[in-house]
Amino acid sequence: MTADTWVDRPDGAPHPHHHHGWWWKTLLTGLALWILTIVVTITTQNTNLVPTLILLGSFLVPFCVVLFAIERVTGSVSSLQLVLAFFVGGIFGVLGASLLEVNLHQSYWLYLVVGLIEELVKAVLLIVIGWRVVPKTAAQGALLGATVGAGFAAFESAGYAFNAAITTRGIDLVSLLQTEVFRAILAPVGHVLWTAVLGAVLFGAARGAARFRFSIWIVVTYVGVAILHGLWDSASDLAAVIALIVNGRALEELTTVGGLTQQTASAVSALAGILYIVVLIVVAAGGILTLWLVLRHYRHAERKRMAEQPIV
Repeated sequence: MTADTWVDRPDGAPHPHHHHGWWWKTLLTGLALWILTIVVTITTQNTNLVPTLILLGSFLVPFCVVLFAIERVTGSVSSLQLVLAFFVGGIFGVLGASLLEVNLHQSYWLYLVVGLIEELVKAVLLIVIGWRVVPKTAAQGALLGATVGAGFAAFESAGYAFNAAITTRGIDLVSLLQTEVFRAILAPVGHVLWTAVLGAVLFGAARGAARFRFSIWIVVTYVGVAILHGLWDSASDLAAVIALIVNGRALEELTTVGGLTQQTASAVSALAGILYIVVLIVVAAGGILTLWLVLRHYRHAERKRMAEQPIV
């Protein structure tokens, strides 16, 4: 069976509508529609189009991740199940995280706690959604995890875009668009990546069986992706702290004067902006490397297991 086939029918035949390339075609088409909506909104000043901007801008990239997964997942999971996982998983994900985070207060451990909560919610949803999926392989778990993470990212981004748009002066279209572009660029290496890593280990531990199996590596991976999640969310604060430490004059002014001069503050702010991007790249690279190593490990383990099976 080739990579272009999807086994979602009893006879194992490929789905007649299953072809590669729909994800990038949808991405380009959606981008064109998003730009067109921006132009029409600015031209007409019709605020009724703002919800369209929010939904299109927030869901385009995450939904293309789902299409990417649809083209590659094999086994007893259907296209409809993945789409439902995207929407149902996304809705329950943000609702569950909101309920668990409602009483959190600002602290040094806030970002880590948020990471632990949100990754736990997504892990539970992934287990429920993937309970009947057979066979359970690391590659399949990574793609299903990416789908759940994409749904979470889409609904969360819609909330951020809405908050950015609503101001005391009315609709801030510029802030809305900046938020959507920023979160769309980061979506594949945020929630999508963390849940893909966790899904790969969760499903990989089952070793191709019909049921999930416990492994200490599932716990280790959960903590690991929660830490990466926390570092990702705290990238701005980390960049600011590093910028203050690197700039020797800033520390001196803080200890002697109790504040920063305008010149020093500008220098620290510029450096923090650069370091913010660096921190995001480093954390994302760590997540991508982790996912690659996990998939590589379980792929080798699967080949070894198949080689050891007796030939009937």
